[in-house]
Amino acid sequence: MNPLRPLVCMLALCLSTCVMPVDAASAADNDGRHDFDFAHGRWTIHNRKMVKALTDKPQWEEWDASVHCWPTLGGMGNQDEFTTPTRPGVVANSLRFFNPKTRLWSIYWVDSRNPVLDPPVVGRFEGGTGIFEGPDTYDGKPIVVRYTWSRTTTEHPRWEQAFSTDGGKTWETNWVMDMTRVGAL
Repeated sequence: MNPLRPLVCMLALCLSTCVMPVDAASAADNDGRHDFDFAHGRWTIHNRKMVKALTDKPQWEEWDASVHCWPTLGGMGNQDEFTTPTRPGVVANSLRFFNPKTRLWSIYWVDSRNPVLDPPVVGRFEGGTGIFEGPDTYDGKPIVVRYTWSRTTTEHPRWEQAFSTDGGKTWETNWVMDMTRVGAL
């Protein structure tokens, strides 16, 4: 037996434990599943919304609300509850779920006025902005709805909703929420 063999084996073992390949958990941490972690906690929200979208003369209303957001499904999703004193009895939820195979988020909205899940908007974050789109209806007409998340690395994230009646060629923004953090989970 070569007297250097045990030394070579020991050196190979040391090198193999020191030079580790990228671990699957680390790769998963960067696949998009944490994109909505910024939303976890408690927020006050200033809303600005069109009274009736897709009209020639839009009128806007403004009000404040509160949101509490928490993780679900072991971090593969989150949900929030939206309440406001200006609309007593109205409670809404956003449900967001990440698909690690497609690296896309699906976002669902439901509220107490019509407790049926809206069709999801689907998308991802790129360059710090999240764009999520999907088919829907408004006043019985087919539309595409878009949610845009921006300023997510600040204490004042923004969410916007826009509708398109021409398949996404043009958009009308009809609801804007400016958030201010008031507490962690």
